[in-house]
Amino acid sequence: MIVKVCGMRLASNIREAETSGADWMGFIFYERSPRFVGTLPEYLPQHLQRVGVFVNSDYSYIINKVCQFRLDYVQLHGQESPELCRSLHQAGAGVIKAFALREPDDLKQTALYAPYCDWFLFDTPSDAYGGSGKRFDWKLLDSYEGPLPFLLSGGLSPESIESLSRFRNPWWQGIDLNSGFELHPGEKDIPRLKTFINLFKTLDL
Repeated sequence: MIVKVCGMRLASNIREAETSGADWMGFIFYERSPRFVGTLPEYLPQHLQRVGVFVNSDYSYIINKVCQFRLDYVQLHGQESPELCRSLHQAGAGVIKAFALREPDDLKQTALYAPYCDWFLFDTPSDAYGGSGKRFDWKLLDSYEGPLPFLLSGGLSPESIESLSRFRNPWWQGIDLNSGFELHPGEKDIPRLKTFINLFKTLDL
């Protein structure tokens, strides 16, 4: 299972989080987010996959950040088109498309994006495009049948271990951690993060 820690900003916190057991680290390039990364941190992870999170950004802005931060993936969290996903994929970027799920029919749109993405991420609906601290109804994913693996996001916290241990879907391949592990927006509680990841990676999933 992949563990992604998102919303990182501070060089010292990034360095510490790199030792937490996470596999991917996310940086948010959405200016309205309190976790927005406006400048290049003095330290970036050397051993984790780097993910840039964007909300309705244009192609040139995304590509600029891919080059500046040496991103492995771009995560698109807004109303981006399949065509933009295709262009980014053709440029060599890994593409993660996020979908906020309210009802089962919301999953139908994934079919349009699947040819141009590597992963999907399913999250809780929020005007702030993520970081809501709230969990959506995971039963909505009972009807998801692929063809891409997905990350589970939205409201995950140290108290989520039991519910995650019971969750099953053959296409589920990871989790996305953010606000539930923060001291402040953009600053993670490293001991809590490490404890949770260690527990999660021992689950029989």
